[in-house]
Amino acid sequence: MPRITADLNGVAEYSWVFTSFMIASAVSLLIFGKLSDMYGRKMFFMGGISILMVGSACAGLSQTMLQLILFRVVQGVGAGMLMSTSMGIVGDLFPPSEQAKWRALNQGVFTLASIFGPLLGGLLTDHLSWRWVFYINFPVGIAALTFATLVMPPLRNQRGHGRIDYFGAAVLILMVVPLLVAFSCAGTRYPWGSVQIVGMLSFSVAMFLLYVFAQSKADEPILSLNLFRNPIFAIVGIANFLLGLGLFGSITYLPLFIQGVQGQSATNSGIILMPMMLASFTAGVIGGQLLSRWGRYRILALISMAVSSIGMFLLSLMTADTTSATVSINMVILGLGFGISMPLFFVVVQNAFPQRMVGTVVSSSAFLRSVGGTLGVAIMGTLVANKFKSGFRESLSPEIIRAVDDAAIEMPSSPQALLSSDIMGLLQDAVGPELSPAMMETMQSTLASALSTAFLFSSIALAVAFVACLFLKEIPLRRSNQEGSSVVESASKQ
Repeated sequence: MPRITADLNGVAEYSWVFTSFMIASAVSLLIFGKLSDMYGRKMFFMGGISILMVGSACAGLSQTMLQLILFRVVQGVGAGMLMSTSMGIVGDLFPPSEQAKWRALNQGVFTLASIFGPLLGGLLTDHLSWRWVFYINFPVGIAALTFATLVMPPLRNQRGHGRIDYFGAAVLILMVVPLLVAFSCAGTRYPWGSVQIVGMLSFSVAMFLLYVFAQSKADEPILSLNLFRNPIFAIVGIANFLLGLGLFGSITYLPLFIQGVQGQSATNSGIILMPMMLASFTAGVIGGQLLSRWGRYRILALISMAVSSIGMFLLSLMTADTTSATVSINMVILGLGFGISMPLFFVVVQNAFPQRMVGTVVSSSAFLRSVGGTLGVAIMGTLVANKFKSGFRESLSPEIIRAVDDAAIEMPSSPQALLSSDIMGLLQDAVGPELSPAMMETMQSTLASALSTAFLFSSIALAVAFVACLFLKEIPLRRSNQEGSSVVESASKQ
């Protein structure tokens, strides 16, 4: 990202490269999860790959940050289709009693990609161009499409197509997008009490009220609020929302700590993140096997949330003097918790509903996680930016402040300055070689303190998720996707 923003001259739009993708994928999850229930998984699975490929190719050709952000929206739509249908496919192929180990394997593939993706991206950027970070999706997508065409069954809904709630889908988009945009801009681009933020939040509330009315009249709403009457779905929804808040926030801001505070390179940052991903993969596989054999998901949910919260709290204790070994240990603990919970909750929520609703309930649960992730990144970004902005100048010595002011250089208000060689070069030239080490130390310690506040926020959110899981109702895992047990039917109607 530092290379991209320097090339496209768009440091101010840095966060929108992530936010635009996450908003688009979150909205797409719900819509295409419902559609795949009605028309079958294969078509939307392949459609998601195709749209992701087109968005990736266009993103690689971007000449401005605005173009890149818009093409990231296209990527997000494809990713939402791909995620919702891939989760539904696992639900179609295996019953809940067998699903845990297969969802853990599916999650393991994602985890391995998270390990090697940043390393490959760094190598491509260093030796070819940042544009190849996007172009690489094209040959991978071609291979995936070919394999899906030849091997994947259609996985069609045997109960017929049903109807699409177009009006409800439009209102849902109008509700979610302003909400996520408002939280992404609040405290950074606009003040919390500004007309822009208050207006977007008010509009989102109005659309929510309209959606409540609209979905009560729809035969098959995109996101039925009746799902929340099921106590299992409600608790898992809360836990997934808070899990997304903590997960996406840590993934987004841990590299900033490693690169900005510790001064590591982007490639080394990817290497340092590897233990967390490997721990997540290992925990997911073990947790999946335990759930398939034991069938007790409540205790696994409590353990995963407790370990995740402890791991995030340990991250909040890190300072500028924290060693890379300590960072890795803290991330391993966090990864162990996330690795168990991510596949677990999808098994739990699907088990509480009849098989014909698998796409809807799984994508709805994933939607809540994505919304939580988007809000988490936005809130943590606001916490980090505000604390850095207020703390950096106050912590500098008068000599450094005078030297920067005399050079007519604007004092950095964003921690991203630490990742910009141009900005840091100007500052170091302004203060001179004697004061440069003190300035760097102050900047790094201020960023560490700001990130500590953000990680503590996520730790508290995960602790609340642990409390919510105390109330998670446990029912036996179904051993067949054709099984319409009274337990499941009654749970889905509660």
